[in-house]
Amino acid sequence: MEQIKAKSIVLGISGGIAAYKAAELARLLVKRGVDVQVAMTDGACHFITPTTMQALSGKPVLSSQWDDAGNGMAHINLSRAADAIVIAPATADFIAKLAHGLADDLLSTLCLARNCPLLIAPAMNRQMWEHPATQRNISQLKADGVIVLGPESGVQACGEEGLGRMLEAEQLAQAILASFQPQLLTGVKVLLTAGPTYEAIDAVRGITNRSSGKMGYALAQAALDLGAQVTLVSGPVSLQAPPGAILVKVESALQMFEAVKKCVADSDIFIAVAAVADYRVAQASAQKIKKSDANLTLELVPNPDILAYVAALPQPPFCVGFAAESENLKTFAAQKRAVKKLPLLAANLAQEAIGADDNELVLFDEAGEHLLPRADKLSQARALLDHIMKLKGITQ
Repeated sequence: MEQIKAKSIVLGISGGIAAYKAAELARLLVKRGVDVQVAMTDGACHFITPTTMQALSGKPVLSSQWDDAGNGMAHINLSRAADAIVIAPATADFIAKLAHGLADDLLSTLCLARNCPLLIAPAMNRQMWEHPATQRNISQLKADGVIVLGPESGVQACGEEGLGRMLEAEQLAQAILASFQPQLLTGVKVLLTAGPTYEAIDAVRGITNRSSGKMGYALAQAALDLGAQVTLVSGPVSLQAPPGAILVKVESALQMFEAVKKCVADSDIFIAVAAVADYRVAQASAQKIKKSDANLTLELVPNPDILAYVAALPQPPFCVGFAAESENLKTFAAQKRAVKKLPLLAANLAQEAIGADDNELVLFDEAGEHLLPRADKLSQARALLDHIMKLKGITQ
């Protein structure tokens, strides 16, 4: 994360209703250690005040070409100090300015004078987005190397629904941070399992666990950020898969096993994060079992060990296991790694990690133990991938 914390961006806001999302975007970026300088058009100031953005960024907001920037050249100084310029929202009008090289205010001049990457988050009515002129401008910007984030489909401020809605602040923050990551896993295929499995007892009841899937989904995002091709085999969770990941939805352990078997031959790295149920009901009832005063006995049979199967293949991918223990963490985790002959295993205490937004991990490999101190799960995912790349000899 030190690489990200050292970064500096100019957050440009043009005059659209989605400007309110820029406030949350600035807050998220500052929280994650990014230095944010806000620049606004006159139109943007009608939707959100410079005072708000100054409070969130911790810096005076620039909106005029004549704002003081040390030597009177804000459009030069800001672009030279920034690692990237992000325009969010980017209206149809501002996109047209960028495509044609116009420079009639501070923000457009800043973009034209830049020597750093430019990212834009379009936001407009669906018909404006679909108009041939806008699509020509977007195509030109992409050809010029501008990174276009979104838009997405949804209900718009005008009441219509369709493409043109700006991505949410969290999505944009992830994409901006990803743009700072070296693409060390370009061409590498990563297969992940995530979430719980659900083993049916009858038509309405089942055996499952409290896994949220957050760690597996964070690893999918972190791998995508590094340029990997990601396939995510997920049990039932209430999470959105990261854009760019191939999502395979499953419920039971047997379904997850079949999905992994279909994908694993084409994978370079396999990370088994899912909390797979150890047992399933031998004979699940197709109908709801009616309640009675008598005891109910269920016969449970073992589920296949997906990780052990993959690790034992003649030419397995680089296998990473996860162990969630409730006691004797180091002893049980080390035993699991040895029995399954894994190059790497990540372990944590289930009572501290399941459902939480942060956790502490202990990594076990041939060299011994490596502690990853408590942090949010995306940070842990990045640290785990760093360790995987070191073990595989992938360096910058």
